[in-house]
Amino acid sequence: MAAGAVVLIVGLLAIGTATPGGPLPGPLPLFPADNWWNVDVSSAPVDPASAAYIAFINDGSVRSLHPDFGGEVSPGSVQIYGLPYVVVDGLVPKQTVSFLYGDESDGVDHETGLSYPFYPIPDEAITQPHWIEGGEPGNVDLRASADRHLLIVDGDNRHLYELYNVFHDGGGWLAGSGAVFDLDASDRRPDGWTSADAAGLAILPGLVRYDEVFGAGEIEHAFRVTVRATNGYVYPASHQAGSTPGALPMGARLRLKPGVDISGYAPEIQRIFTAMKHYGLIVADNGSDLFVSGTFDTRWDNDVLNPAFASITADDFEVVELSYRPPFTDDPLVPGVTVVRAVHFYELRARIDALRGGYGLMPFSWTDDSLVAGVTPIKAIHVTELRTALSEAYAAAAQPAPAYTDPGVGSGTPIKALHVAELRGFVTALE
Repeated sequence: MAAGAVVLIVGLLAIGTATPGGPLPGPLPLFPADNWWNVDVSSAPVDPASAAYIAFINDGSVRSLHPDFGGEVSPGSVQIYGLPYVVVDGLVPKQTVSFLYGDESDGVDHETGLSYPFYPIPDEAITQPHWIEGGEPGNVDLRASADRHLLIVDGDNRHLYELYNVFHDGGGWLAGSGAVFDLDASDRRPDGWTSADAAGLAILPGLVRYDEVFGAGEIEHAFRVTVRATNGYVYPASHQAGSTPGALPMGARLRLKPGVDISGYAPEIQRIFTAMKHYGLIVADNGSDLFVSGTFDTRWDNDVLNPAFASITADDFEVVELSYRPPFTDDPLVPGVTVVRAVHFYELRARIDALRGGYGLMPFSWTDDSLVAGVTPIKAIHVTELRTALSEAYAAAAQPAPAYTDPGVGSGTPIKALHVAELRGFVTALE
């Protein structure tokens, strides 16, 4: 009897656990601090075409913000507002997903075009409501009329899995596209690739979440927003879904103007609008103008959210300089004056890995992966690895490899500000 009980328990544990809207693995916000979702753009320059872009959004009238999230459409309803997500552990079995756009999806052997077990989709999502965007369970086919996103966080392995347009046909899972993101990296999709979102970005890190809005601290990331039409894409996006003249590109960022008075709103609304001033809204999909994405949560009060958002219009925003990236630390470096520091190498690694991702390359395997300011000594290998990783990106872009001063940097070679400055210049030239 006891032995049988042990077998039963082991069998149950092997199934894994899945919690809709469960606690996200820290530290929060999701992804590294220098990820595009988490970069403070309050001091970033305004794009020269900002006014024209805002006029396009207004389309001859005045467009207002709208919270594209909430709870159940009616108490007990299958239909829901907002995007649900589920947190799983590492024991949830991986499922094979057949894709419409398999050539731009993860979990596919791109030489054969065949999918393999990759996505930890809980079986409950097949028959139970509220696991998938829209609310209906996975065995209801609404692919022709709804986006049907399914967002899954593997908290044990720190991976984010996202699927678009899902349906379980009784034999297996089908989807339009799918992607996985390492929560400890800022890996960009290869140029031209989508994700589960039109722009090729992750969805979950850009959602307005109840736990943040009603938390003790400030919200420290941008929000996902849609507009009715787009024109190409810019960094950090990797994919376009439109070519409408005058429209914003995918990846563009809107920022609530600093002079907009938000002091009269409820504290939770002030927290949302403050984040829009510091981190902005990133254009991630085509849809209704200025619809800001958030999570499904029955605790949202749309009687508070809707009028607050409606009071903010497109004219209250400005467009941040397209493809904006934060400046490097100690820019410019002054040879003979600037002390070379760990942060200079950390920033270059992040920018080079983002470049590599854009050209379909894996992140580089760095020596001394965690550079610690004041602790990790700067070595010649740190320079040579940056050069190697960047040269591989240049090769993938079909560009001549950079030529460096002191090409034979080796053990014992003094590391100069010039070495860092040259790398910065070649990174910027390829971005």
